[in-house]
Amino acid sequence: MRDLLLNICPTAIWTIIICESIIAVLLLRQWKKNKQTLALLTFFVSAGLILDAVIIGLGSVIQQEVLRTISPARFIAHGVLIPFLFPICGYALDLKKPVMRAIWILTALLMAAGAAQAFSTVLEPREIAGVVRYTAREDTPEWADMISKLLSFGTVIPMMIVGVIIWRRQKTPSLFLSGFLMFVFSALGPATGNIDLIFFISMFGELFMVLFLYLYAKRR
Repeated sequence: MRDLLLNICPTAIWTIIICESIIAVLLLRQWKKNKQTLALLTFFVSAGLILDAVIIGLGSVIQQEVLRTISPARFIAHGVLIPFLFPICGYALDLKKPVMRAIWILTALLMAAGAAQAFSTVLEPREIAGVVRYTAREDTPEWADMISKLLSFGTVIPMMIVGVIIWRRQKTPSLFLSGFLMFVFSALGPATGNIDLIFFISMFGELFMVLFLYLYAKRR
């Protein structure tokens, strides 16, 4: 399995970018069609994931100096846009305005924390499968690392819980599958002894996450 992942890594990354870009266009069309907030928020999440994947993909073709300059944008996009998954869950549940207001306040706080951790993360280059990417160095503050992990797993688990509720109420598993597949692919790296390939394996989870979010938004 590892040899296969190493062989397909650069090509697969750009394939995922193309697929996510198609989904992003479909989400934008969905929003323009009926002004659906859920679709617009999912578009923003998708745009952040695309930016992240593009910068990683460029790590196999551009100079390291340029890569070092643009790499912080990955962490900023992740920290600022991933919290949108909370209001996405709120709109899926059709929560009332006071509750949604509270969720948006929480989201704003998480976005601020995400931006802070992005600017505080100390980066260093790493290379695998011909792809150079900048990752968090060991001397990155613990609080920044903690916030990064919170944004990664602290958003997906609530999605799965909400997804189960939506599945029961609205008879569609799309939201659950969105969170579940993201969680599974994030865990596959450590589970298979490929911790250094988490960034690549989790991209498949990100693709499935936005795909099933789009399918859910289209159904509403």
